Amino acid sequence: MRNIITFDLETQHTADEVGGWHNIRDMRLAVAVTYNAAMDVYRDYTEQDVDLLIATLRGADLVVGYNVLRFDYEVLRAYTDAPLSDLPTVDMLRDLHHAIGWRPKLANVATATLGETKSADGLQAVRWFRQGQLDKVIAYCRRDVEVTWRVYRFGRHNGYVQYHDRRWRVHKAPVRW
Repeated sequence: MRNIITFDLETQHTADEVGGWHNIRDMRLAVAVTYNAAMDVYRDYTEQDVDLLIATLRGADLVVGYNVLRFDYEVLRAYTDAPLSDLPTVDMLRDLHHAIGWRPKLANVATATLGETKSADGLQAVRWFRQGQLDKVIAYCRRDVEVTWRVYRFGRHNGYVQYHDRRWRVHKAPVRW
């Protein structure tokens, strides 16, 4: 099996706190989680481990995530001058946006495709981080990585994923992962 790394991160700050979505780099890394499919291993990272996280992503044959090109990589740009956009990446949100014309939330795709949901949201993760409940942030981030991997695997094997539209109807979106 190739060295496929599924990846997600949570931040220390919200977009509003850093002056908007054009300042994503200022949101700072709270925690990140990777899943190495070949080894079936999850790994947790904090801000002090960011160099190891970036090295792990750079060593991957493929990085899989949801909105990683526009968000996660941009958060990490605060910690490196090296470009991350050159990493071999499947950004499922980008692919779904191209297929259906809008950006569904991971929760909508996971619920429609797998019958599963996420455990919380990014704003709750920021609150937990501030309360020193790092274990809850890590658990939430890990759950997102699990769901992301399972959606990716489903799409790779079946050639489509499902999503709920704004009226909560289920549709299929073709994918080539």
